[in-house]
Formats: sequence, C-alpha cells, structure tokens
Amino acid sequence: MSLQFHRAIEHMDLWSASSDGFSFVITYESPTGPGFRGLAGFVASWRRAIGSGGAVKIGGSPFKVLTEAEEACNAVLKHLTNVG
Repeated sequence: MSLQFHRAIEHMDLWSASSDGFSFVITYESPTGPGFRGLAGFVASWRRAIGSGGAVKIGGSPFKVLTEAEEACNAVLKHLTNVG
C-alpha cells in the first residue's frame, strides 16, 4: 500500500503521511521567497511515528517534483517494513 500524502498546513508547502509506525514529511524549499529555506525542490524525510528522535532526510532530496519525493518515501517505507 502506498502512502497517501495530504497537505499538513494550509497555505504552506508541507505534506505528511504515515504508515506502519513511520511518519513521512515533504516540504518545498527555496533559497528565496516565503517558506522553508534551502536548495530549490521537494525535501522528504521520515521518522518513527512514536518515540523521540530526529527526522532522517531521504537521499535524493531535493526532488524536482512532488511525485518524485512521494515515490522516494514509498521506497523507504518498503525498505523499513521489510528489514524487520
């Protein structure tokens, strides 16, 4: 089953999804303008849904389009749930 992302905060470029005890976030960053700062593109990260600990940036970030970031998150979820 693939992650179903939804806009987490209205009027901000931030999407989230969770599954199997993991939480995923995608943000749009740019070097200028409003919102998150960084290289232009979609940055994806994950963390355990319960407990403490920081988020882990998903390799390949920033992605050019949102669908690439979503696909990367789904690949990481598949890996995390198969590692056991």
